[in-house]
Amino acid sequence: MRKMAWTFAAATLSAGLASGAFSQQKNVTIGVSIPAATHGWTGGVVYHAQEAAKQLEKTYPGLKVIVKTSPDGASQANALDDLTAQKIDALVVLPFNSDELTNPVREVKKRGTFITVVDRGLKDSSIQDIYVAGNNPEFGRVAGKFITDTLKEGNVVVFRGIPTVIDEERVSNFEKALQGSGVKVLDKQYANWNRDDAFRVMQDYLAKHPKIDAVWASDDDMALGVMEAIRQGKREDIKFVLGGAGMKDIVKRVMDGDKMLPANVSYPPGMIATAMQVTAAQFFTNAPMRGTYVLNAELITKDNAKNFYYPNSPF
Repeated sequence: MRKMAWTFAAATLSAGLASGAFSQQKNVTIGVSIPAATHGWTGGVVYHAQEAAKQLEKTYPGLKVIVKTSPDGASQANALDDLTAQKIDALVVLPFNSDELTNPVREVKKRGTFITVVDRGLKDSSIQDIYVAGNNPEFGRVAGKFITDTLKEGNVVVFRGIPTVIDEERVSNFEKALQGSGVKVLDKQYANWNRDDAFRVMQDYLAKHPKIDAVWASDDDMALGVMEAIRQGKREDIKFVLGGAGMKDIVKRVMDGDKMLPANVSYPPGMIATAMQVTAAQFFTNAPMRGTYVLNAELITKDNAKNFYYPNSPF
């Protein structure tokens, strides 16, 4: 993902030079509002945002990038006020959640600010000029197909993230993939893409359900919490856990043939860098960048895991 992002930056730079876009320096300020590193995936987002900011300021003379992290939705709404006070020309925002951030981002838009929304989406898509995300419907479908193909029949429990547009897209398409199969969803609860919350939810599942064949954790941090609960509960009925997002530790276990973690589904945190790059290109090249950019959700198995394993990545 990082390689693809930097390739894009080089391409937009070349396009700008070819069109004479850099013959006259522009002064542009881009604000980037993202969640703090509350779990591994958002830790990766913070890392890639900071790296992209440095790279873009080198690439485009006159560009200033301000990155702000927030621990919750209310703090992020306040961060948007701070960024607006700094007279930003564009906002790249990965909402902490969809409900709390839709109106605050709408207020930023009313000031004439160019808006790029990343990943979790807003309740009103008309606010955004650009949307960058993984393929969330496909993320759920790929997971559901793997579980039905692998189990054929049996009982699964589901872990949701937080109430967001993308969580709903993932879960609804996961359930569609199970339709007509012998696989039944016993239970589904929110665990906030958090390892400790997933541990507690899995303990609840283990107490409630005497027979569980597989777990769709839907996130690698949650998968680690699930695995610990299974270990402590000494439950041998559970055949495997399927996470998602491509955490390097999980991908390594897939690569090594861990039977409890036979696969994963990709969802790279480096998408924040892609969002920042296309936003900068909107101002510094003659190529209009408005639209939707969707990154593939790919099934990671032992056969292809080496292509998704980045040992130096923070996630």
